[in-house]
Amino acid sequence: MQISDVRDAIATAASAVVLPDGIKSLTCTGYVPDAVVAPHFFVAEYEQDYDRAMRRGLDELVFTCRVLVSRTDDRPSQRTLDGMLSGSGQASLKVAIEAARGTPGEYALGGLAHDLHVMRVQGYRWYEHAGATYVGAELMVKVIGDGSS
Repeated sequence: MQISDVRDAIATAASAVVLPDGIKSLTCTGYVPDAVVAPHFFVAEYEQDYDRAMRRGLDELVFTCRVLVSRTDDRPSQRTLDGMLSGSGQASLKVAIEAARGTPGEYALGGLAHDLHVMRVQGYRWYEHAGATYVGAELMVKVIGDGSS
């Protein structure tokens, strides 16, 4: 798997969320941005396990993705974030990202990986990024794919 391409594909998948009326659309990047245009989703750190199958047949990566929402007003900001962290609905990041799994028999992320799974949410808290404070959380996304490509 080509890591940069996978990161960008996850961000592209996340951009399919539909936020409630009156809230700016979600900006998404496959990398940690210098500055955030909230609400913002980005793919940050990752861990990689090589050789989950013999002869470089399979690698497993777990990406830490973050979503940050402006904290102009505590309650509406957290409600917006809660909608994106929900397991279902138009604003659900889980639904949007897992839609990139493709249909049965297809590779995920447009052919970049064998499969992916949004495993969990963690770190729901205040985040400081580039001198500004946001309410946010992390989503852990597991991606498996060919280790030899």
